[in-house]
Amino acid sequence: MNQLSLADYVVFLLYFVIVAGYGYYVYQKKRSVSVDYKDFFLAEGKLTWWAIGASLIASNISAEHFIAQSGSGFALGLAISTYEWMAAATLIIVAVIFIPLYLKNKIYTMPQFLSMRYNDRVSGIMAVFWLVVYIFVNLTSIIYLGAIAINAISGIKFEWCIAGLIAFSLLVTLGGMKVIAYTDVIQVVVLLCGGLITTYLALTLVAEKSGMGSNVFSGLSLLQEKAQSHFHMIFENDHPYYKDLPGLSVLIGGMWINNLNYWGCNQYIVQRALGADLKTARQGILFAAFLKLLIPVIAVLPGIAMFVLHQQGMFQTEMQNELGVLKPDHAYPTLMNLLPSGLKGVAFAALTAAVVASLAGKANSISTIFSLDVFKKYMDPNASEKKIVWIGRWAVIVSMVVAGLVAPALQTLDQAYQFIQEYVGFISPGVLAIFLMGFFWRKTTSLAALTGTLLTIPISTVLKFLPSWTNGAFPDYPFLDRMSITFVLIIIAMIVVSKWKPDPKPSVAIEIDKEMFRVSKSFVIGSVVILSILTILYWWFW
Repeated sequence: MNQLSLADYVVFLLYFVIVAGYGYYVYQKKRSVSVDYKDFFLAEGKLTWWAIGASLIASNISAEHFIAQSGSGFALGLAISTYEWMAAATLIIVAVIFIPLYLKNKIYTMPQFLSMRYNDRVSGIMAVFWLVVYIFVNLTSIIYLGAIAINAISGIKFEWCIAGLIAFSLLVTLGGMKVIAYTDVIQVVVLLCGGLITTYLALTLVAEKSGMGSNVFSGLSLLQEKAQSHFHMIFENDHPYYKDLPGLSVLIGGMWINNLNYWGCNQYIVQRALGADLKTARQGILFAAFLKLLIPVIAVLPGIAMFVLHQQGMFQTEMQNELGVLKPDHAYPTLMNLLPSGLKGVAFAALTAAVVASLAGKANSISTIFSLDVFKKYMDPNASEKKIVWIGRWAVIVSMVVAGLVAPALQTLDQAYQFIQEYVGFISPGVLAIFLMGFFWRKTTSLAALTGTLLTIPISTVLKFLPSWTNGAFPDYPFLDRMSITFVLIIIAMIVVSKWKPDPKPSVAIEIDKEMFRVSKSFVIGSVVILSILTILYWWFW
């Protein structure tokens, strides 16, 4: 039944009061007399390792996981977990290599790095790219998926769901990064608890419908028995969803480009660690890597459970849209509607926590890039810190409103998670290429970086549409493979351009000290544990 009971509203209200109250407490306690834009955007020096780790996960996990990744779990199975499990390995690389480089060179925004290493032209173009993608792909899809989920389990009109999510997110975001990060700790606890409750319901329901009683472990065994095709991490060429997850490419190809760009070159993510010291940042990132291992349990398994139940004849109408078309993204909301009164409120709060935390983090990054890399650099170089913070808050409001107006246009999507991954992937190869070349090859020129910046979208577009333009004469590569091809072509182009026309005055090289790559014994132990778990998971579910 798509409505909430009084008990559910009480639970949700309690969650709202706790988050809002704690956020206000953090804002008042840590607010300084003077307005410091670094404090507003980065919470410089004021975040603990557990706050950094929790904020990374809270900002990363959103409706695209609970709704869209669960929908992909329904459609193609456990293999979609590779986005989470490969991210855990990627975070270790980011902590060891990327973060020390940023902190050593006092980098606060990704466009700032590009400006320092190359020039303002490269920085300005990429700042615009990031703003467009963050607003029209990320922010819009988060609002859309969150709104359809809330609408499905509460009956509240879709438009009002959008308005409510935006209002709640603004309440958190306008307090700045330290409010976002510390309220994210609560958000992570709520989303994990609510997610685990929903997973427990899904597994026990599978067991009950098969006559095994309310046994969660029996339910898990039944999933593997009744949906064997949904428990393979690596797809063969003839698999119907090979184009979504093309075999070994998830281990040695495009998935690395996707993850290294997202976790290492993404203002939205990296921003959480840029205001901390190296030890604290690394501890927080490692904590986030451990949490990433748990996400498939609360996001993917419910989708597989709904697939099994649907195959047994349950939820036939609930899994369809108004035209009778099967919609995998309806799996999680349908499951949440089965929760008893009170627990449904917990799951509802968990879903809202994921959406709000992700929206707040994304909006803060939009605000940071616009305020520091567009407004201050090009519009008002002499702006005071107070004015920059004021502009930052208005950037949050405007970007949220724009995304809210665009969000309803996504209602025609089938699997929104794959839409997000594919179209963000249009710029990921180019971004990663210019960052890595900027880090590790001193001869990379500004012209080469500009070439890589301008080529990434055209190459990605041509590779996507050339098969249809040539009536199938050109191979229709999976989008992860297209990312690998684009990345290699851009690297080659940057090398050729750098050799062809060297800079008369070499670009400023990023300062590198080998000592900064040394890690503590505890970090090594934690990394070995994570990599060992990943090895076992891929071996077991190959």
